[in-house]
Amino acid sequence: MKILVVNPNTTAAMTETAAGAARSVAAAGTVIVPVTAAHGPASVEGYYDEAFAVPGLIAAIRTGEAEGADAAIVACFDDTGLDAARAFATIPVVGICEAALLVAGQIAKRISIVTTLSRSIVPIEDLVSRYGYAARVRVRASDVPVLALDDPASGARAKLTAEIERAIAEDRAEAIVLGCAGMADLARDLTRHYGLPVVDGVAAAVKQAEALIGLGLTTSKTGTYAPPPPKVYQGLLAGFAPG
Repeated sequence: MKILVVNPNTTAAMTETAAGAARSVAAAGTVIVPVTAAHGPASVEGYYDEAFAVPGLIAAIRTGEAEGADAAIVACFDDTGLDAARAFATIPVVGICEAALLVAGQIAKRISIVTTLSRSIVPIEDLVSRYGYAARVRVRASDVPVLALDDPASGARAKLTAEIERAIAEDRAEAIVLGCAGMADLARDLTRHYGLPVVDGVAAAVKQAEALIGLGLTTSKTGTYAPPPPKVYQGLLAGFAPG
């Protein structure tokens, strides 16, 4: 099976981080195909960035599906463009926030998400509520810009681990969810260090995508995710017109 891992931002180093996490858990015979969005923001940090990241995500999934992908993963913790992708794609599309919560919810009652900047707290809280985990999850920010995660001199890891320690002490967290695809390579080391589950959404999404493919299931096309009706789109978005 072939699984597309799409980074909706344009930073290739972050795509490689996500791809490494995906490959580390992929089953034998699963091919991970990483893709960096061709256009959009360098990082997705808040609602404005998210809006402009969606066209690049859609284009990447459209191309990947045409080239034979069996499933796609949206490798951004905001689950950027997830509903739009599910509406047009005929393959399963998995978001890493939803995937991480599903996994964490099976192994812990008290869950803390540690994300990057404070501006991301409310968007993630909205997702947590939507997915039905509001009573069990607290969202925290380490105040680390997304692009600093790849800079060893930024002090990002120290800030992240300090926030995890506060989550364990103050929230009595039984599991930690890493709230950014750029943190994906840290999950196993942090699990060993803290002695509790640290969940990476990219890895969780790979296993869920494999399960959906194995079960022969994809997104329902009745009702909510029915294909969009044909219509004309104008200007820069003309190429995204359905039909």
